[in-house]
Amino acid sequence: MESKEVQVLKRALEREKKARHQAEKILEEKSKELYDVTEHLKESKSKLEDLLCETTSELDGNFINIIDPYVVMDLKGEVIKMNNSAKEFLGYDHTKERFNLTSIIHKDFSLYTGQSMKALIEFGKINKYKAKIVTKNGDAKWVEVNSSLIYDKKRRPIAAQGIIRDITQEIEVKQLLSEQRKQLDTIVQNSPLGIVLRVDDTIVKANNTFIDLLGYSEIELKKLKVSSFSAPEDVEANDRLTSEMNEGKRDKFTVIKRLFRKNGSCVLTRTIVSAVKDTKGNLEYQLVLVEDITKEREAEVRLNAERQKYSSIIANMNLGLLEVDTDDVIQLVNRSFCTMSGFREEELLGKKASNYLNIKDQALIADKNIARIKGKSDSYEAEVRDKLGAKKYWLISGAPRYDVDKNVIGSIGIHLDITNQKLLEQQKERLLKELENSNKGLQEYAHIVSHDLKSPLRSISALATWIQEDYKDVLDEAGQHNLQLMQEKVASMDKLIHGILEYSTANSSELDNSKVDLNTVVADVGESIFIPEHVKLSVPVLLPTILADDIKMHQLFQNIMGNAVVHIDKKEGLVEVLYKENKTHLCFTIKDNGVGIPKEYHKKIFEIFQSVGHNERSTGIGLSIVKKIVDRYGGEVWVDSEVGVGTEFHFTLKKEFCQLK
Repeated sequence: MESKEVQVLKRALEREKKARHQAEKILEEKSKELYDVTEHLKESKSKLEDLLCETTSELDGNFINIIDPYVVMDLKGEVIKMNNSAKEFLGYDHTKERFNLTSIIHKDFSLYTGQSMKALIEFGKINKYKAKIVTKNGDAKWVEVNSSLIYDKKRRPIAAQGIIRDITQEIEVKQLLSEQRKQLDTIVQNSPLGIVLRVDDTIVKANNTFIDLLGYSEIELKKLKVSSFSAPEDVEANDRLTSEMNEGKRDKFTVIKRLFRKNGSCVLTRTIVSAVKDTKGNLEYQLVLVEDITKEREAEVRLNAERQKYSSIIANMNLGLLEVDTDDVIQLVNRSFCTMSGFREEELLGKKASNYLNIKDQALIADKNIARIKGKSDSYEAEVRDKLGAKKYWLISGAPRYDVDKNVIGSIGIHLDITNQKLLEQQKERLLKELENSNKGLQEYAHIVSHDLKSPLRSISALATWIQEDYKDVLDEAGQHNLQLMQEKVASMDKLIHGILEYSTANSSELDNSKVDLNTVVADVGESIFIPEHVKLSVPVLLPTILADDIKMHQLFQNIMGNAVVHIDKKEGLVEVLYKENKTHLCFTIKDNGVGIPKEYHKKIFEIFQSVGHNERSTGIGLSIVKKIVDRYGGEVWVDSEVGVGTEFHFTLKKEFCQLK
């Protein structure tokens, strides 16, 4: 008998065999089930592929002749099929590379594209989907897509097909037209002319200029008849031209109209009416351009009045007027020119000026004619012979003549007979030359006389000195005094001769202008003249540095200051040199507290050999020299004085003659 342990093991082994057999059976069933599922999937995939192939073949047959790009894609955008036009347009080939249509959509259209795909899934098709794409070569294109879903046999969507149309040029044209329309609207609205579109007697549209011109709103204008606020200047002509346009005989005409504003005032306008026709040539609208010519008409009226006035003035003025064209043919002459030249008007009009006007320097006239053609104006003198051969001198002012387009069409000349002035000028030049020679001779004579007079004076002075020295022990006090008086008279005579020489050259000698510090001049004069101990010289302000003749400035200040210091009778004398300036002159004052000058001498003292009192030291020449120097520098000199109080000598120098640049 088997033991119990062996029996237990056998039963356990049997159970294990049964369990393994059961597991193998279950595994076999599951494997068969998995195999069946796999086969079913393969069959389904094959069916889908067959369906797609069948559908695609069917579509290929239907769209084989489509010129526009045609694409089939799955529902995720992967391209399944595309025709040659699509390949050429997009630059991609699905047979050589994976290609998803969503990758070429411009980023600005991503959201719109997503919404369109949802609409395609929901409704089965989309029409006129427009977007911007970027082709493989980088070109941006506008496209319009008409797309529909492709279904399997159970009406489940499995793909989408679409025709792509390139509308880039169409979009660009629309954008260009839109921009041009905006520009045109801007031009119309901002035009200085009123612009109106009307049908018969009714306004369809008006721009801002026309609205502002009349003061009505656009709505109010559209309710009004054009004839209710406009009145043609020539009613008959306006009616005839309008009728011809309505009959198609005329496309454009211009009339002058008065338009009545909302406030009751009137405006004169130039109205240009143009026909706007339809494709069949029938009148559809009238385009009206309105220009306000109120001021232009007023100006024209004033101009005509002025023209009449000035025509009369020109005809009768003392200046000769001559107009010629670019060929030198005379177009117009006035009465004065005929008188000056000796020719009658009918002898000159239509003739070449150079053939009738005997001007000495013909080359000058030719140059001036060339200058006129170039638009230049100028004045010049010319020697001419009149019709009878008499010599005359004319001052001619010439200028170019222009037409309305600013083209030079000739020249106009204003002629002044200056024969008498010219003769006087020539006579003056002769006299000036004679005077110059005379002055030169007088200066030479003054130098000779000065030298000849000083020579015996020096001899007399020397003889008096010798007598005084040789006979000092013999001569009594009276004799010595007489010899001293003789020396003083000789000295006075010498001073007088020197003064006359200086006076003769004060305004004729050439000025040697240089930089002159007047502070230095006054200081030098103060040291060179005799100043009594009781007299003080003061310069309280800084004097300027000027451009002048140094010697003349020393003479100027020395003669006035020297005159001042010797006529002070006060215990404490004061001479001041003062200075200020105005816009045109430098102004100086030399002031003293001396005896003063009687009023009757205020003008006389500046004349030669005139002096105040019986001062034998004075030659009466110094202040006359002062006046000549001041005159040479464009100034004036005068005196203010009160007897017993003092004297103020004032003189000015013109800045343009002496101011440093």
